Amino acid sequence: MPAYAIGLLTDVDFNAEIIEYISTIESTMKPFDGRFIVHGAHAEVLEGAMNMDCIIIEFPSIDHARRWYASDAYGKLIPLRARNSKGAIFLIDGVPADYSSVTLIEKMAVGTVIPT
Repeated sequence: MPAYAIGLLTDVDFNAEIIEYISTIESTMKPFDGRFIVHGAHAEVLEGAMNMDCIIIEFPSIDHARRWYASDAYGKLIPLRARNSKGAIFLIDGVPADYSSVTLIEKMAVGTVIPT
């Protein structure tokens, strides 16, 4: 099941450290089969407010994503990003290819009687 590393960043100071971070991050992802899904695009906001840059990296599994984030190669880059931006970085599981929204209802309803 795919998993994602997501960064929601604000106040990015585009300087030499960020350029080094951007230039190097992809090489840290490759050993863990990571690839950019979203990078450098601006959101078309339909509801609410989105004043952040959104970066999404796909990995084959949450284990791949965790190992990438904990890797020495990426660990060396974290301070470059952290010193020059604010925001949240998190990992999240995706859903399998055959997923249906009904699956969530079934999962939530375990032990619950659903009216017919």
